Order: sequence, then structure tokens, then C-alpha cells
Amino acid sequence: MEEVEEVTLSPKTPAKSPFGSRFMATPLASPRMKKAVASMRGYLEEVGHLTKLDPQDAWLPITESRNGNAFYSAFHTLSSGIGIPSLLLPLSFTALGWAWGIICLSLAFIWQLYTLWLLIQLHESESGTRYSRYLRLSMAAFGEKLGKFLALFPIMYLSGGTCVTLIMIGGGTMKIFYEIVCGGTGVVNPLSTIEWYLVFTGSAILVAQLPNLNSIAGISLIGALTAVSYCTLIWVASITKHRPLPAVSYQPPEPKPNAAAATVFSVLNALGIITFAFRGHNLVLEIQGTMPSSTKSPSRLPMWNGVKFAYLIIALCLFPLAIAGYRAYGNSIPSNGGMLNALYKFHSHDTSKFVLGLTSMLVVVNSLSSFQIYAMPVFDNLELRFTSCMNKPCPRWLRSGFRIFFGCFAFFIAVALPFLPSLAGLLGGIAVPITLAYPCFMWILIKKPCKYSAIFHWLLGSLGIVLSISIVTGAIWNIVTIGIQVHFFKPE
Repeated sequence: MEEVEEVTLSPKTPAKSPFGSRFMATPLASPRMKKAVASMRGYLEEVGHLTKLDPQDAWLPITESRNGNAFYSAFHTLSSGIGIPSLLLPLSFTALGWAWGIICLSLAFIWQLYTLWLLIQLHESESGTRYSRYLRLSMAAFGEKLGKFLALFPIMYLSGGTCVTLIMIGGGTMKIFYEIVCGGTGVVNPLSTIEWYLVFTGSAILVAQLPNLNSIAGISLIGALTAVSYCTLIWVASITKHRPLPAVSYQPPEPKPNAAAATVFSVLNALGIITFAFRGHNLVLEIQGTMPSSTKSPSRLPMWNGVKFAYLIIALCLFPLAIAGYRAYGNSIPSNGGMLNALYKFHSHDTSKFVLGLTSMLVVVNSLSSFQIYAMPVFDNLELRFTSCMNKPCPRWLRSGFRIFFGCFAFFIAVALPFLPSLAGLLGGIAVPITLAYPCFMWILIKKPCKYSAIFHWLLGSLGIVLSISIVTGAIWNIVTIGIQVHFFKPE
């Protein structure tokens, strides 16, 4: 079947209707016919696209439905943008201190919001092509081979790796919730960690049967509400309860002899924590691809409106988490789990079971909701392979089979490699250019801006690459000096 792209008319260079080019030059065309053709051309230009659509896009879960809006954009962005990594933000302040911690957090917020805006602008090209997947935009900008090489692994890690982590977090928090609610009931054979992982995975697979990205907008709304709720509960509890120690220390540890390298790498790890707190750039084009687009109402307008609202809420969650968490715990913030573990560790005795249980349940529901949107690019890629080979839409039974297979595979990785979160700094550092560097380079290659704009974006993108290398270096140093506990098939 011949592939046909959706064409969106550019307001600067309106395309001529094929009807007009064929009949206007014909002497047999009557004035009435000319008027009718002119009206049809004007209608098509007002609608914003000719009726040429790529049928394969209509078969895939990301672009199957294009009736999204600014509200859906805000829901999806919030659900994918706030997560457990944000609870580690106070840990970065232990290395950076108050001033540099707030400065670095603010700069990272502005930087990633700007690159997000670049991606939204790059979604629709002047020729009318819509890049509804990050990988396709990368291939269009860098070339097919280089684009795949640069973006394929980071995108798959940010999707599949995040789902594996969500199984660990969701299943582990389910176990904590059960212990809080039923800890004193004398249950003889409580479920093991692996069994809780299985309960979470089964629930995630069940919810994943919703057909496409637009159909999970309600799930994303639930994910957004629960994320905002547990972030607010945690930072409010941290400042209203008594401090864990008589005198919380905010001073960095006393430097040991010849410990300059340790100080440098601790700063790099702190920058990595701040960078990982901002997520979702690998999903922004997919979210925008669910929206209708025309010359008068391009998809970038509702998408940006939704993103602005979502990032206002994200800022109201992340900044209080970082500042209030560091104020409450100082250098005593746990390195594993951050604010969530600090709540259990320091306030389990003076906080009601209701609050502790509610916080745990909110984390579980948010993990289930986030699993859906992060798994969607994987589902889309699996179905793309089938539709490309068979040239027909994926049957419902096979679509369900793909999703069950991915859920089981993610469960297997979570059980087999329980030390995977210890490698998050290393693998996440490789994915940092997706957020901070590649959008700048793609803007230059596709938009071809003026000289000074090109220089600015080259510098910004290069700084993102340097930051990525620095974070990876810091993660390797941590692994070498501190080490990781490698144990297979033994999740704790």
C-alpha cells in the first residue's frame, strides 16, 4: 500500500488545491465551475488539511484517536512529569547547599521547559508532516541511521525502564500499605515481595487494555491528582511534625584528606538527581500527536496551553518538596527513597496510620497510572512492527497479547534484576540528551535559524551533552567506590 502523509497547509506558503490546478487551466471550465472549485479550495485551506492520511497512523495506539485537547495534554503531562524521582530532590541539596541547590533547580526547570517548547514547535513541519513520535523526529533531523542510533536506546529505556521501576515501586509500596493496614492482625502467610510485584503487574496489565493514548486521559487525570496529593502530603507532614534530630545539620560533611574528587562527584550526582526529577520529554510528541491540527488551529497551541498549566502545578510540587524536605531533614535525608522513606523512618511513631496508609495508596495508584502512559510507546512500537509487515490493523486479541507480553517481560526484569535502580544514574545519564540536548540540535537542523540563534542552541545543546557525560562519570565513580549489591531474583 502506498504510504501517504497527512498534509497540513502552512499559512506562509498555502498549497494549491489539486482540483484548482486541474480545472482552472481548462477552457471548458465555466464561471460557475470555477467558483465552485475556488470555494472547495478555500474550504480545504480553512480546514487545514487535504484528505490524504497515512492509514497506518490510524491503526496505531498513539495516533489512533486525534480528538485530544489542552485538558488531555495537561493530564498526560502531569501524570508523566511528577514521579518518585522528585522525592529525591532534597538529597541534591546536601551536596549543593541552599543557594546553589535552589539556583540549579530553577535553571534546570527553565532549561527543560524551553526544550519542551522546542519539541512542541517541531511537531509539525512546514511541509505538513506531523512527527508524532520522538524517534521519527530524530530520524528526520539527524538522518535515519544516526537518528536511530542517538535516540532509540534512550527512548526505550525511558519507556520500558520506567515501567520496570514502577513495578518495583508500586509492588513494594503495596507491601508497605498492607503492613500499615493489616500489620497487627496476625496474618500467618503474608505475600512476598515477588507476589506483590505480580499483583501490581496484573493490575497494570488489566488497565492497559484501554485501546489508545486518548482513552487513558482519565487514567492520567487520576495519576496527576494522586501525584500532586502525595507530594503535598509528604512535604506538609515533613514541616509540621517534629524534626527527627534535636539539631538538623545543613553543613556538608567535613572533607577528608585528598577528597576533592569525592566532592566533585557528589556535586555531579546532585545535578543528576535534579535532572532526573524532570521527566516526560520522550512523550511530548506522542501526546501532541493525539490532537487535531489545522491552519487556523495548529496542535501546538492547545498543547502548549496544557503544558504551561501542567508545569505550573509541577513547579508548585517540586520546589516545596526540595526546600521543605531539606529544611526538615538536612543531611539526614535517606538516600534510598528520599522523602517517602524519611516519612516512614522519622514520623511513623507520630503520624496516624491513616496518613501513612493514604500516602502509600496514592503512590500505588500513581504508579499504576504512570505505567500506562510510559508503556504506550512500547505498545505502539510492537503494533508498528505488525502493521508494517501485515499491512492491516492489529486484531484486538493480538493487541491484548502484546500488552500482556510486555507486562510479563517487565515483571521478569523487575524480579531478575532487583539492583536495577542502583544503575539509574548510569542509564539515566545516557538518556539526558533526550531532554536537554537533542531538541536544541534538531531545532537548528530543521528550522535553520539565524546565526545568533544557531550559536545559542549549539551552546545549549553542547552543555546538555557535557552534563550527560558528567552524570554518567559520576555514576560510574559511585559504582566503583561505593559498589552495588548484585543479587538476582531476590527482590527485597
